[in-house]
Amino acid sequence: MKTRIISGAVGVILIGAVLYFHNTAVLPVAVAAMIAVMLYELIRAVKLEKNIPILLSAEICGVLTPFICYYKCNTPYDVTRTVNAGDLADLFMFTLVLAAAFVIFITWLRNHKKIRYEQVFFVLASMILVPQSMTTMLRLECTGENGLFLLIMGLCGAWIADTGAYFTGVTLGKHKLCPEISPKKTVEGLVGGIVTTGLVYSIAFSVYDSTFEPLYFIAGAVCAVIGTVGDLSASMVKRQIGFKDYGKIMPGHGGLMDRFDSVLFVLPTFYVFSEFISGHH
Repeated sequence: MKTRIISGAVGVILIGAVLYFHNTAVLPVAVAAMIAVMLYELIRAVKLEKNIPILLSAEICGVLTPFICYYKCNTPYDVTRTVNAGDLADLFMFTLVLAAAFVIFITWLRNHKKIRYEQVFFVLASMILVPQSMTTMLRLECTGENGLFLLIMGLCGAWIADTGAYFTGVTLGKHKLCPEISPKKTVEGLVGGIVTTGLVYSIAFSVYDSTFEPLYFIAGAVCAVIGTVGDLSASMVKRQIGFKDYGKIMPGHGGLMDRFDSVLFVLPTFYVFSEFISGHH
């Protein structure tokens, strides 16, 4: 327990430092580092971490994604240009993913007796999901003066739900949610997480905006449900593969994928809601 608390405290300090420098290059560097570790953990899960062409292709594609987004967010749109920086960034991102996929498929063809199709498509899915989801932090941050607040709320969405679900489950939990995948999760805990996240979002956004919108509660509730789906999905992969944890980078907690599995699903969901809410206003 002591190791878990110390490790968690160090993680909070590091996240706090990154958020303090949120409007600098520190944020894309930090996101890129997290993507690199998470992709390695996932590729290791399907036993392809020693296949250098596949590993490097996925890692390069993933690590460059936040920098492309950072460049796009910080390059002003010029109405006098036919092709803007954003268009070039999108084209480069598309080309990068295509090239990485091409290398992976070529490697698979050359080693088709050793590499299974499910391994290949797992890597391809991870190579797209993890970088795009984690890079949502940059998309949230560059939305304007509300960027830091939205970034914090996006990250907290999953963790608030986990906290609410844990305490509700411990206190009232009787009915198992998915006992074969996650024995400790309960239906009561899920409801507690949904209500807790909805209330926290309602209060936080109402105080920040000085107005109340039912959409705030709905956004929190949906993020809690989506986060649970992400958590259960990552747990299901671990169970099918036979892993206890994805890694050991955070003693007592496991790997980054063990801590950010629900965040991968919550961040994009929250981003959609934040864009919808800003458009609604």
